[in-house]
Amino acid sequence: MIPSEQHENGLARIKAETLIESLPWLQAFHGKVVVVKFGGNAMVDEELQRAFAEDMAYLRWVGIKPVVVHGGGPQISARLAELGIESEFRGGFRVTTDETIGVVRDVLRDQISAQLADMIKLAGAEAVIMSGEDGNLFRAEKTTLDSAEGPIDIGLVGEVNLVNPRIVFEALDAGRIPVVSTVAPSTSGELLNVNADLAAAALAVALGAEKLMVLTDVPGLYSDWPNRDSLVSEISESELIELLPKLESGMIPKMQACLRAVQGGVPRAHVIDGRTPHSILLEIFTVSGFGTMVLPD
Repeated sequence: MIPSEQHENGLARIKAETLIESLPWLQAFHGKVVVVKFGGNAMVDEELQRAFAEDMAYLRWVGIKPVVVHGGGPQISARLAELGIESEFRGGFRVTTDETIGVVRDVLRDQISAQLADMIKLAGAEAVIMSGEDGNLFRAEKTTLDSAEGPIDIGLVGEVNLVNPRIVFEALDAGRIPVVSTVAPSTSGELLNVNADLAAAALAVALGAEKLMVLTDVPGLYSDWPNRDSLVSEISESELIELLPKLESGMIPKMQACLRAVQGGVPRAHVIDGRTPHSILLEIFTVSGFGTMVLPD
């Protein structure tokens, strides 16, 4: 056999082994809902966006039901700058005013959701755009920022406290992939900017999802950051509760989301490095997995 044929046969064997390796996961997740929080570098890098959209289409066509939830901090800041509106952050939260909430809503829905839905369509699946305002999907409660001096008002910022998943189930039943942006009305009708990580967790619980996956810009959870040798591949609910106060601030809402998901009955939650193309497929369909998995006690 000539070297080129050996090479081709070797590649074919690797592809076949990869497909066979995925079989138990295809069986386990067939017909199940998975919620993916889209964010980080994957949102602003076109190649990573395309790979993500292909992953979503792939899941849909192998019989898994993906639901995408996203925020959009960098894009919102860019649009505000174009309008001459200064972005202000306190404790990692965007201070959201009457002037900025409309910009937040429009950027999330008309820019990010629309672009992602188009990419999913190009990848071969149908997507439907929705936000917390549609079909009473989310209700939110206004929050303040805790500080040593007492609570700080950060404006129209809230946290999802009620989910009505009817329109998401309808989209899934129709074979579509919901793309959900994270603004939500309060009970008094105020539109609030809500944390996308925690909204994804609340939706995963309400949908009875099999898995929550949160994209990040790091390989996973480090128990002793910045020690690179402290990467955790698996952690229990109680271990995470103990570790949470010690985490770097940017990682806290992502790990809180994973914790709330498993506390609410989701069997497993993950933080995944979204900088790696097709990281979603690597997590779901390989033995080694990817990132950090949170499990209930």
